[in-house]
Amino acid sequence: MFADTVILNGQVITVDARNRIASAVAVRGNRILAVGGNDSVSALVGPDTRVIDARGRSVLPGFIDSHLHFAMYGTNQLSADCKTGVTSLSTIQERLRHQAEKTPKGRWVRGWGYNDAKLAERRHPTRWDLDAVSTEHPILLVRTCGHISVCNSRALELLGISENTPDPEGGEIGRDARGTPNGLLKESAHMAAFQRAMFTEAELLEGLRIADRHFHQAGITSVHDAGGYGPLQMRVMQQAAQSRAIKTRVYAIWCSLNESDRFVSDVLKTGICTGLGDAYFRIGPAKLFLDGSSSGPTCATRQPYLSMPDYSGIQYYSQAEVNRVLGAAHRQGWQITAHAIGDRAVEMMINCIEQALAEYPRTNHRHRIEHAGMVPPDLLCRIKKLGIVPIPNPAFFYEFGDGYLRNYGEERVSYMFPVASYLREGIVAAGGSDAPITTHNPLRGIQTAVTRQTESGRSTGEAERISVLDAIRLFTYNGAYASFEEHLKGSLEPGKLADIVVLNAPILDVDPQMIATLQVDLTMIDGEVVYARSE
Repeated sequence: MFADTVILNGQVITVDARNRIASAVAVRGNRILAVGGNDSVSALVGPDTRVIDARGRSVLPGFIDSHLHFAMYGTNQLSADCKTGVTSLSTIQERLRHQAEKTPKGRWVRGWGYNDAKLAERRHPTRWDLDAVSTEHPILLVRTCGHISVCNSRALELLGISENTPDPEGGEIGRDARGTPNGLLKESAHMAAFQRAMFTEAELLEGLRIADRHFHQAGITSVHDAGGYGPLQMRVMQQAAQSRAIKTRVYAIWCSLNESDRFVSDVLKTGICTGLGDAYFRIGPAKLFLDGSSSGPTCATRQPYLSMPDYSGIQYYSQAEVNRVLGAAHRQGWQITAHAIGDRAVEMMINCIEQALAEYPRTNHRHRIEHAGMVPPDLLCRIKKLGIVPIPNPAFFYEFGDGYLRNYGEERVSYMFPVASYLREGIVAAGGSDAPITTHNPLRGIQTAVTRQTESGRSTGEAERISVLDAIRLFTYNGAYASFEEHLKGSLEPGKLADIVVLNAPILDVDPQMIATLQVDLTMIDGEVVYARSE
């Protein structure tokens, strides 16, 4: 039996149980046929076999991003980029004005990615800043964390927000000194605005197609989608995957945005649960938001912030509510998870899983905690005991780490996203980028897991640094484990899906500080080349 494709002369990083490094891999159909030395794999070359000379470059399993927002990343490309190269409010206004000029009057103008900490004004924009752009369009400008936004006066009017509007549960409405809403919306208040400014079905599909291409260019072959646009996104994403309009494999997290009762009644009662689907689109865990963002900062912490001694973040639900909603999902056979960044929120999710398993024991549940940002030793022990799968975001340290040190202090930052501790304790953790919150590039996540360095070059929690091979495992095999699919993908072994990435250099031989500068030369899904970099 000859192979359809053979890759020779590579640094083949198998990510198998022994972390073997081979030199060649063969593919037949959509499966890996063989992995080994050049001589043995060359015997599978036939007259019609395509032979790729890796020339010493790294060959890896396709990257698996275990937490990102597929549609949100794509639709951001249809919105005003208020992140890249933005250092002032005037630049934000300029980019939003350009977006407004090509948007019919009355339709939403959307911008994304601003970071108040990087603006010359060192403040959030206000409704009045956005009114200077347009009063004929509702405007929604989302902060880089994805948990805070700013609306202009027209948008606030459509949302029914006035001086008399109380803060919603789990959220805050920003106000000036006189109590007038200033346009700033945090957490659940932001979520309500975000859902109101919904994209059309056609726009969602276009966004998914864009994201699909960008992910392939980064070597991403599978994603765990953490939601964004509710049921409409779920339907469009499923149809796109099944029709192969998108080729990235999707493990779809069913996310409830402040609609816990609806989640229970409308989803759990259908009888479906985690695992339904195929290798292209599969239903993942049930998810709630428990707190805010690490960079906002709005995450729920046990102790007040170093930068704000009277503030400990935003908590969406009580412990009883979390236990009720996710406990019901657990009983129905779902894998359960929650967005939980601060140690107070992480503890709440651990408490929920502990109670759910005590009342309805289940083996191999692989319940997750998305982000699991602050994990001090006592919570680490409980995560290990309960068999929880944390989903850390190493790349956050690069973009947001300097702010972490300022807001939380060195001690707490030392145990944020503690991937080395997970390794030592035998906890399987899977890496995610949380794109578009930060870059989707897995190589940035791998580099930061190895170096724990911020954008300014400061080191944070050096004891949590890991090796390059271990960092690669975070974004390959462990991602497959987190979705119950390690038998299908995540390593280069015979019989597994032929999802393969070729880099432009041998990753094990480059300076760890340069890993993020490497490029993907080729991405293969199901044995088909979906991206090849032109020289």
